[in-house]
Amino acid sequence: MSSLITSILVLTSNGIQLRKKARLTREEYEMKKKTNFDRYLEEHLKDPEFAERFRKAGEAWDIALQIAALRRDLGLSQAELAKRVGTSQQQISRLESPSYEGHSLSMLRRVAEVLGASVSVKIYRQKAQKMRAVAEGGAKYTSKR
Repeated sequence: MSSLITSILVLTSNGIQLRKKARLTREEYEMKKKTNFDRYLEEHLKDPEFAERFRKAGEAWDIALQIAALRRDLGLSQAELAKRVGTSQQQISRLESPSYEGHSLSMLRRVAEVLGASVSVKIYRQKAQKMRAVAEGGAKYTSKR
């Protein structure tokens, strides 16, 4: 296993001195580069439910950032964009909020048109899920008449 020696430059009264700080393995060095949040996220992304919620939040974040960036590129305020779209400033604010999940396709298209952009939606098949099977035959129901 290779190790890295990290060095620091120290300003002293006699000038700058190079001092060896520590001998670290590559794994230790990579671990030290990560923030507490990086380590927290890495651990929690192992949970499939958390990972899915995180992915969905990322999609909302992407939409919010794209709308805000396009609006600013055109030099429009939220109120000016709202007027051109025919909606309220509050609605534009919601669309630019990463926590908002009520996007309608028609509203996104209206906003995109005013911003000189287009909307693209992809629907794709997720990984095939195993069908649950029951060893017993299905129940047979009959009506009494």
